[in-house]
Amino acid sequence: MRDHSINDHSLNGHSLNGKVVLIAGGAKNLGGLLARDLANHGAKAVAVHYNSDASRAAAEETQAAVQELGAECELFQGDLTRAQAVAELFDAVKARFGKVDVAINTVGMVLKKPMLEISEDEYDTMFAINAKSAFFFLKEAGRVLEDHGRIVTLVTSLLGAFTPFYSTYAGAKAPVEHFTRAAAKEFGERGISVTAVGPGPMDTPFFYGQEGEDAVAYHKTAAALSPFSKTGLTDIEDVVPLLRHLVTDGWWMTGQTLLLNGGYTTK
Repeated sequence: MRDHSINDHSLNGHSLNGKVVLIAGGAKNLGGLLARDLANHGAKAVAVHYNSDASRAAAEETQAAVQELGAECELFQGDLTRAQAVAELFDAVKARFGKVDVAINTVGMVLKKPMLEISEDEYDTMFAINAKSAFFFLKEAGRVLEDHGRIVTLVTSLLGAFTPFYSTYAGAKAPVEHFTRAAAKEFGERGISVTAVGPGPMDTPFFYGQEGEDAVAYHKTAAALSPFSKTGLTDIEDVVPLLRHLVTDGWWMTGQTLLLNGGYTTK
């Protein structure tokens, strides 16, 4: 076991300068904004993962924006519900940039449906995307990341809710809390911080595709701070600063699940 002294840690620093960042689901919405933000705050390179050809154009737009901000950027496509694909993603990013310092997983899928109507295939799909991919992302990040690296996984504020219809979505995100705790303990001896962040309903197509008009109206008024949000929902512009903090000066936060939602749910 290496002796990770205070001096060794202080030399590494907490800034993004010189760092290589991997963002799973980084083509658009929160992931796309985050890629731009971290590039703007000094990241040397941003690896943008996207899942399907449908996201290719958005990924290319993000790539161009990141490069315009002065950072290197490469696109990587892959289905992260396959463990081998996750390993190949991390290996490809390391081969391209020489290292990986920060790994952020924004991948997820929502299903809003009564339990009595959920099929076995739907159950398997939800857990593959929300739980299995998150587990192997954490595993491969732990294998590949540099010492003093940072790992963040996006979960959901529904982990703090008592509500119907989201059983497979919140249920499949719930294990990530425990994966995060285990990874934080296991990787901590290398100075690696591991956290999970659960935003409230975000003002993106990811949210609106599952919700009817009445439900949208409810969610827009459900948070304690809804009257002070431009949409009533969680704005991705308000999520990005927390994620940036966790992978820089917020390094001391580890093993935690943080709900960022303006008082939409709490736990």
